[in-house]
Amino acid sequence: MPLLRPEQESTPPGADDDPPDAAYRGGVRTREGVPRRGHAARWWDGSTWSVVGLAIAVAGFQVMGTIGAADDQPERTDLDALAFTLLLIGPAALLFRRRYPAQVLAVTMASTLVYLSQSYAYGPIFVSLFIAFFTTVTSGHRLAAWLTAGIGYAAFAVLVPLGPASRPSWVHMAAVASWLAVVLVVSEIVRVARERAAETVRAREEEALRIAGEERLRIARELHDVLAHNISLINVQAGSALHVMDDHPEQARSALTAIKGASKEALRELRSVLGILRQVDEEAPRSPTPGLAGIDDLVTKAGDAGLDVDVEVDGTPQELPAEVDRAAFRIAQEALTNVTRHAGDARATVRVGYGNEELTLQVVDDGHGDPAPDAGSGRGIAGMRERAAALGGRLDAGPRPGGGFRVYARLPLNGRT
Repeated sequence: MPLLRPEQESTPPGADDDPPDAAYRGGVRTREGVPRRGHAARWWDGSTWSVVGLAIAVAGFQVMGTIGAADDQPERTDLDALAFTLLLIGPAALLFRRRYPAQVLAVTMASTLVYLSQSYAYGPIFVSLFIAFFTTVTSGHRLAAWLTAGIGYAAFAVLVPLGPASRPSWVHMAAVASWLAVVLVVSEIVRVARERAAETVRAREEEALRIAGEERLRIARELHDVLAHNISLINVQAGSALHVMDDHPEQARSALTAIKGASKEALRELRSVLGILRQVDEEAPRSPTPGLAGIDDLVTKAGDAGLDVDVEVDGTPQELPAEVDRAAFRIAQEALTNVTRHAGDARATVRVGYGNEELTLQVVDDGHGDPAPDAGSGRGIAGMRERAAALGGRLDAGPRPGGGFRVYARLPLNGRT
């Protein structure tokens, strides 16, 4: 492990704010077990050895291959110290190809041109150059790669004939151009394939995040609906019991009975939601999914809380998509909960309209209390709007001109519109 330079050993800005248990791994400060990858950490990671190994392998192949090829090219210049230096410059530059791909390509191209201009024996000196081209293109420096190829080939066509050896034939020149074109084209193909793979991974991650976000919203709405309605009933009945306990104990008993029923229902629904979160699916649910079929029970509970509710149906009742049925029930439940909380002594009407393409739901009351304390910023009406929007519908909520409050939802039956 190499020593860090002095500037790397100094405390980075903001490090004084690190918690006392901030760890140190490999000389790099970490927070919560995640290393801050500085210069040294980026260089000496697990992939460093593959970079070094590749450079050593290319160096050995170029030197030994060229020595072997020189025996069959007596007309070429004998290999000397300069030749071996030029053969090693390219592989040495490959050590930095990931960080400085364009610069490494320029150095490798220059060393190759100088080698060829001296008429040394032809051998595998192009290996390091081809690797540099591949790295430059796949890392996104396409313009630099293609310009270097064009300039390098033009320099090759000018410098090589000036060397002590004979002028290369047009076949030789065409072969060099063909190899350059093949390397560049293959590099472009690999680059496109990698970008598509990265885009696919990114799209999958975004989809997973979107699904997770929608699931969190759904769970939040379910928990709100499960708890808010029943707890509101419990709150109203508890207040009523306290008010009549001394003078009318029989009414207090009735209120306590309603509290017991509401609390039991809240616990049952809460266990159902938590069971889904825990993925407890060993046995089938014992209770049906909430839907408009349970609207009578909802009205009964609201009556226990002292709210008079009428139910009106327009059109012919029909079997609804599960998500529409559930959303309509939850919207009605939340709307009646708001009436119980805020409308005071009121009467409410729930009107369900069955259409060919959509279901309409309206809940109105004639109360004179605080009409909608959460209409703008709370979760009640916002949750109802989210439920409607998730199905491609819409929900309007607001005070009525003559007093009271109105909630009106339109839910399409055939998915999003």
